[in-house]
Amino acid sequence: MAPLILIIEDNPLNTKLVRDILQSQGYETREAATATQGLEMVRRERPDLILMDIELPGMDGLQATRVLKEDPATRDIPVLAVTAYAMKGDAEKALAAGCDGYISKPIQLKDFIDRVKAFLGEKS
Repeated sequence: MAPLILIIEDNPLNTKLVRDILQSQGYETREAATATQGLEMVRRERPDLILMDIELPGMDGLQATRVLKEDPATRDIPVLAVTAYAMKGDAEKALAAGCDGYISKPIQLKDFIDRVKAFLGEKS
């Protein structure tokens, strides 16, 4: 069975791009446009990896990651922050919130795929 990746992203174009890339690599995907919707989906679907946008309406991606990492049922699911914030210190903020890694937008195709595979324990 293909690994399931949850994309939590409020921009439909970014969601489509990431979904298309992941599905072309054989991954199964689910999408959520808000952190609240994403948290519900995580508990219901138990994805193998979460791609978390940082700037989301309402609860932001850092808050949502903290919620996931505080819950024993979801703390082991890797969270990869995917964000347009690429300022000095942003990666550190994402990691401090509990994200397991950080990718800046615009995504670079090969690096993105390699990072996803690494977090899923696959060889490139």
